[in-house]
Amino acid sequence: MQHCDKYSRGYFMPPTCCRDWASKEYVDHAPIWCSVDLRDGNQALIVPMSLQQKLEFFQLLCRLGFKEIEVGFPAASETEYEFLRTLIEQNLIPDDVKVQVLTQSREHIIKKTFEALRGCKQAVVHLYNSTSVAQREQVFKKSKEQIIDIAKFGAELCKQYAEQTEGKFYFEYSPESFTGTEIDYALEVCNAVIDIWQPTPDNKVIINLPATVEMSMPHVYASQVEYMSKNINNRDNVIISLHPHNDRGCAIADSELGLLAGGDRIEGTLFGNGERTGNVDIITLALNMYTHGIDPGLDFSDIPSIVEVYEKVTNMKVYERQPYSGALVFAAFSGSHQDAIAKGMKWKEDKHLDHWSVPYLPIDPKDVGREYDGDVIRINSQSGKGGIGYLMEHQFGFNLPTNMREGFGYEVKSVSDHAHKELQPAEILEIFESNYVNIAQPFKIYEYHFVQKGDIHSTVTAEYQGKIVDVQADGNGRLDAVNNAIRPLIGKDYIISEYHEHALTSTSKSQAVAYVCLQYGDGNKVWGVGIHNDIIAASVSALVSAINRMLKD
Repeated sequence: MQHCDKYSRGYFMPPTCCRDWASKEYVDHAPIWCSVDLRDGNQALIVPMSLQQKLEFFQLLCRLGFKEIEVGFPAASETEYEFLRTLIEQNLIPDDVKVQVLTQSREHIIKKTFEALRGCKQAVVHLYNSTSVAQREQVFKKSKEQIIDIAKFGAELCKQYAEQTEGKFYFEYSPESFTGTEIDYALEVCNAVIDIWQPTPDNKVIINLPATVEMSMPHVYASQVEYMSKNINNRDNVIISLHPHNDRGCAIADSELGLLAGGDRIEGTLFGNGERTGNVDIITLALNMYTHGIDPGLDFSDIPSIVEVYEKVTNMKVYERQPYSGALVFAAFSGSHQDAIAKGMKWKEDKHLDHWSVPYLPIDPKDVGREYDGDVIRINSQSGKGGIGYLMEHQFGFNLPTNMREGFGYEVKSVSDHAHKELQPAEILEIFESNYVNIAQPFKIYEYHFVQKGDIHSTVTAEYQGKIVDVQADGNGRLDAVNNAIRPLIGKDYIISEYHEHALTSTSKSQAVAYVCLQYGDGNKVWGVGIHNDIIAASVSALVSAINRMLKD
């Protein structure tokens, strides 16, 4: 591409090496979570949420376990002001939840913010002003000293208004556009604010380090966070918060490395909705921890219901490949993938394993409210016998013999290929039933009787080529006796090469299913299936089905 020379790296590395985070293997505990769906998420919507939609979303966030929820910028619009007042006046904020409100470092905005908080039991007041080189030079046209004065002015006002307002208030400060700010200067601004607020163990201050625009690779952000964590004033009483955006597609990596580097808190949104490419996706970040055996402290055990509420109130769609949450993230269409998953599930079941290690599935879909049958094994022209067999067994109770699965798999794939579509489980069952089960034409058996005479003696009434006849024969079992009686009618040389049976447990009725494979000609094989309340009847029906499929071949 042309003109790449007009871009420069606008971030700043710390003045000293900060790479302790690189020696850590994984995030070993959950951070403090703060949802900013109702602020960052809402302002990124084409049509912002109504009051009722915001209330429904807020209640969802509380159910998921968020204890800090940014509810908006009450001084910015009447809708956001009214939303906060509704939460307070209708007593909708749980006692263990802190609402968070955003304010610029301007007196009339801070004043209105605290007016909106009247009657609130506890809240986080989030003060911010931009500190980056680009913002200082192009937007505010102010010096470094003047920018620090803006931050200190807002910090003093927040402290004064908090003292005059009933309720418990916690303070947060963001050097907005932190990633484009000289790192030692960002530290200077934050320390100036901390010195004014004087945090204590009972009233800690939040210093939020936003990747307002993602400008660097994740390791740079981690080094910036570590520098701040190591050098900030009164560190024991400061909560380092991270607020990554996703301009470079690295918000998850920024967050994970930032937590290793000393971050204590994450601000993000469900599914990553936010301005431009979005904020960090808290669901993905939390479930990444979960797959490492760390309880994230949030309840994402029913992802489908979360998606339903989210899509309804935001009019956004969750992408099918969104990690953990998308409709297709557990779906295996590839035959080799399906086979590996089916074998892995069988291995786990047979070995009674508690530890999850199924191929291609980094997480147990059931842990997030998904089903194996409908969500994991999906059937189209790329699918294989393993996946189709798994679906038939686990959704419909048919444990197809190993040697039968390949032929049936090809039939299913052929239908999908010609229709150019994915096949639903009911369609696959219909292919199975119409092609294999209880096939009664052109050869038909009306009735049969058995007599024990050492061997089993059978009398069979059958119809073939328009003639109804009674035939008899002996056999070493009932199915063998029936087969010996009817074979001369068929006029083909064949043998029963395989027979299988089992109870059909997927239905409420007590039924049996039998599978018969006939071998004929030059090694040709054909399968038939019989289903009946009586296992002998099921066996005979499977034999007849196989014969009729052979005759049609």
